[in-house]
Amino acid sequence: SLFRFCRMLHRSLARPSVARVFARCYGKIPDFDYTPPEYKGPSKEEVMKKRKQYLNPALFLLYKEPIMITDAKMQYMFDENGKRYLDLFGGITTISAGHCHPEVVKAAKDQTDKVTHTTTIYLNNQIAEYAEELASKLPKGLDVIYFTNSGSEANDLAMLMSRLYTGSFDFLALRNAYHGLSYSMMGVTGLHTWKQSTPQGFGVHHCMNPNLYRGPWGADDPDAVHKYANEVKDVIQHGCPGSVAGFIAEYIQGVGGSVVLPDGYLKEVYGHVREAGGLCIADEVQTGFGRLGTHFWGFEKNDVRPDIVTMAKSIGNGTPLAALATTREIAESISGKLHFNTYGGNPVSCAVGRAVLRVIEQDGLQKNCLERGEQLLEGFRKLQEKHDIIGDVRGHGLMLGVEFVKDRKTKEPATKEFLEIFEDCKNHNLLLGKGGLYGNVMRVKPPMCITKEDVEFTLEVLDQAIAKI
Repeated sequence: SLFRFCRMLHRSLARPSVARVFARCYGKIPDFDYTPPEYKGPSKEEVMKKRKQYLNPALFLLYKEPIMITDAKMQYMFDENGKRYLDLFGGITTISAGHCHPEVVKAAKDQTDKVTHTTTIYLNNQIAEYAEELASKLPKGLDVIYFTNSGSEANDLAMLMSRLYTGSFDFLALRNAYHGLSYSMMGVTGLHTWKQSTPQGFGVHHCMNPNLYRGPWGADDPDAVHKYANEVKDVIQHGCPGSVAGFIAEYIQGVGGSVVLPDGYLKEVYGHVREAGGLCIADEVQTGFGRLGTHFWGFEKNDVRPDIVTMAKSIGNGTPLAALATTREIAESISGKLHFNTYGGNPVSCAVGRAVLRVIEQDGLQKNCLERGEQLLEGFRKLQEKHDIIGDVRGHGLMLGVEFVKDRKTKEPATKEFLEIFEDCKNHNLLLGKGGLYGNVMRVKPPMCITKEDVEFTLEVLDQAIAKI
């Protein structure tokens, strides 16, 4: 009977020899000492129905067969049936300390028991102490903090400050960049896939992206960095009145496909911008807080000092929290009028932010980013030698990208093929990110607490998934 067949199959799969073969073929997710409580909420089908009926249709899901996450712990997430996944996307580069890290959770609970909301019209110890602790992680002088709720808000405020401080309006950004989806930041973002068909970006000039893989000047050109930097100077001289308000850039373009700005580029560009009277803004929304391994901030890897630093995502480990740091003089540019952010610097968010800083230090997460990042890069490069579909491997620490192409010479994006790999990895307990203009770049930005065994599992599953193409 069917029942006897299923029982025999179950017993066969349970045999150690069969289990070992299965693990070799597909990779076994590392053991983890946590079992989520039984989920008792509405079914996935019911949730999907409610989502379609009540949520905006612009919201998208990653997979053909969506997964529903009902529990998470450190680097793992669980669906409603208790299936465990290794999270290599970290809530879109947002989980730093780890999902539901006990110290972060405790900080939130303790503060919630005291006071959850005050706004900045009253004194509260959490926002003041957190500002001091955060400033200690930044270069001397960049010690005036303004807290917001998202990276979009922080970047929006950076643009406002730069225009008020300099008295100029023209603003520079890079093509392929992503700086948020507020109305002003949509205009600054340099990817058409994230732009609505409405007037936007007044005064914004998008400069050529220094992409050594896809750009006109590659890594084999010794003058590539100088040529790309001169493109910014050319825009200032020919597209602006000779002066600019500011220039904003991510050291590694996250949404754009983990494109790393080449060494020396920012130093040269900052020089051109400052000659034109502009401020230099480092968007550290995805690269900050030790994720790159060697440095706490992305701008440090390019050996530059920005005038404004914006940060979000990893700052709060999933809590709505973001910030802008700048000098006292620049900060005073908005003090001529009333300025306020209702939830910016919320006591609970600040308590969480303080806990995140402690955990990064106590758990050695920056060092772990360096070590696990090197392990991943080495593994990805070995897969690149084995599989022609991998065109480029790039990034630092735990902010990595693998670009898939149909042909290494033409670099035609292998969008469809990567989507198959992406789906297959999900089916085998591995959650990845997807990015780049063509959707052909695998984004790896996991919680900063992943282990050596997690990386081994990742490489095994990815190898098997690519081999099927």
